[in-house]
Amino acid sequence: MSANFMYIDGIPVKIEGEKNLLEIIRKAGVKMPTFCYHTELSVYGACRMCMVENERGQLEASCSTPPRAGGSYKTNTAKLRKYRKMILELLLANHCRDCTTCENNGTCKLQDLADRYQIEGVRFPNTNTEPKEDTSSVSIVKDSSKCILCGDCVRMCNEVQNVGAIDFAHRSSKISISTAFNKPMSETSCVGCGQCAAVCPTGAIVVKNNTEKVWEALGDSNVITSVQVAPAVRVAIGKALHVGIGEDGMGRIVAALRRLGFDEVYDTTVGADLTVIEEANEFLERVTKGEKLPLFTSCCPAWIRYCEKKHPELLANVSTCRSPMQMFASLINDQHKDAEKKIFHVAVMPCTAKKFEAVREEFVVDGKQNVDAVITTQELIRMIKEAGIVFEELEPEAVDMPFGTISGAGVIFGVTGGVTEAVLRQVTTDKSRAVLDTIANIGQRGSEGIKEFDLPFGETTLHIGVVSGLKNAETLIQRVKAGEKFDLIEVMACPRGCINGAGQPFCDVDIKEKRSKGLYAADKVSSIRRSEENPILDTIYKDIVKGRNHELLHVHYGKH
Repeated sequence: MSANFMYIDGIPVKIEGEKNLLEIIRKAGVKMPTFCYHTELSVYGACRMCMVENERGQLEASCSTPPRAGGSYKTNTAKLRKYRKMILELLLANHCRDCTTCENNGTCKLQDLADRYQIEGVRFPNTNTEPKEDTSSVSIVKDSSKCILCGDCVRMCNEVQNVGAIDFAHRSSKISISTAFNKPMSETSCVGCGQCAAVCPTGAIVVKNNTEKVWEALGDSNVITSVQVAPAVRVAIGKALHVGIGEDGMGRIVAALRRLGFDEVYDTTVGADLTVIEEANEFLERVTKGEKLPLFTSCCPAWIRYCEKKHPELLANVSTCRSPMQMFASLINDQHKDAEKKIFHVAVMPCTAKKFEAVREEFVVDGKQNVDAVITTQELIRMIKEAGIVFEELEPEAVDMPFGTISGAGVIFGVTGGVTEAVLRQVTTDKSRAVLDTIANIGQRGSEGIKEFDLPFGETTLHIGVVSGLKNAETLIQRVKAGEKFDLIEVMACPRGCINGAGQPFCDVDIKEKRSKGLYAADKVSSIRRSEENPILDTIYKDIVKGRNHELLHVHYGKH
């Protein structure tokens, strides 16, 4: 039996290809404390919280120890408890402890483990009491007084996103996580994706909070407040507000937003439907002419920034379509251009980079932003809780007209591969349900970082790539530059797409999977599954756009 098993606290656990002892321990039903371990990042082994005791009484780091057949380990001995408490005390001695005013209060891993191990006092003087904030970025806030040097943000920025905006600096007691030459974050290669904040366990990097300006607008009787909600938000709000994980909560979100005081509540999916129409037409035109291929999608603002900073020569290949958020905002502002009251338009997004997209000069008209404020899913949750709204008891409500009809194609924009699938539904000539099912299984779905497939199209074959995570995008870019043929490449900066945006509540892999399934389920039950079949689009093009497609729905990047 020992040939295929090891023993965790005396319990035999079968070895089935796990890469380290930590995974075996978790399979045994033990929740090991960790700061620096993430399944999607390299093993760093810095925090030492996951130490275990082997049969000889020696301590080993479970994250960096390979499974050993016949091995026996204990996870909860007096020695280990003393060891972990000492680590926590030392971390707290060099950590800002104003927990009640921290953005991560209630979601901080250090706070959670200090409670778990009953740290009731710290024997060492606090050497890091003053905040050391970098607020220069419009997307995130960095506070080094809360950093525990776990390195999660560094590995995410370098290994997954290939941005390299932050890294370790100095040595010994002076070591810190810093930008190059300690420049403000806004002056670095940062693209605003916020994935560093998504993996930070302590609140040293958090999403920039824009809720105050939204509250101010909601309280101003001279302002019309409108709000749009991105597709991925609906499946990420559940756990924090006590409804089903991955469940489509859009109806309750609409009800909550109305209770918060918004005058008009809309679904960004209408903007996604417009994007499908415009991008499909642009794609077909480029394929027909055989120029400026591959066409890169333009929905993700962090990808746009990455392209501008690292590959400006590819901007001509990026779709001229605005993101769904900006397309929809253009419609809203055009609708209210003659209103007596000012319009204050809010976008609820899964994405921190959308905060930067909102302030780009391309989307400022006559000195006013199309989107006045972007708040993330996390910020919306805080607003709902602050207002005392019992989310799970709300009756679902519908969004407002005249933008109240959406398609399933627009909903799946929130997951990697969704934009591609929506466009393919548009460009195929056979519109049968059987073809819909065929398109769903040709290769764009799934959580893999790089997916590619061929699609017969007339007398030719289209080669399509789908990537999430900017390092994966870089891999495909280098292949294109080496001469490989691609016709369409969808890029999302966040691994797995918007369901894993940095503005979403942090979650484990299984919850990310449930979010994906939630969007596909919403698409499956939709009576309208192609953007072109959304009847509201005819009205939009006829009564609002009126031939001003380029003015309202397209943009040319490259000024920043």
